[in-house]
Amino acid sequence: MTSDSISQALAAADRLCLERGERMTPVRRHVLELVLQSNSPVKAYDLLESLKPGPGSAKPPTVYRALDFLMSLGLVHKIEALNAFVGCTHSHACGGAELYICTDCGHVQEVHGSLEPGHKPKGFKVERSVVEHFGVCGNCHQ
Repeated sequence: MTSDSISQALAAADRLCLERGERMTPVRRHVLELVLQSNSPVKAYDLLESLKPGPGSAKPPTVYRALDFLMSLGLVHKIEALNAFVGCTHSHACGGAELYICTDCGHVQEVHGSLEPGHKPKGFKVERSVVEHFGVCGNCHQ
């Protein structure tokens, strides 16, 4: 992402927090910024290292709490198979996300709206849905 698109995504995240009555703390905002700046999925301990410029730095629970918060708002996705995180700047009004992860370069593309609604058990309320596809992206395949 460019610095302009990261700034726009952070501003949108701030607005989303205001709309939902949530608080975007400096640590949460910094974690989101680091995830958005990453060109590939980032692990929590890599984020922790980036938050450690001096004494009294963030501890693992701080990073995991920030990531949990950001996931609850749909601002980041966890790639379960990699135990890593990617930023999300899309609305999830159309349903869950499908993530296409390139095994060569690590690029992650997010697609929305292709998951078929209505194929769930009666009475089941989906709170979070992410489908992960692993393969080779178009750039690496050529």
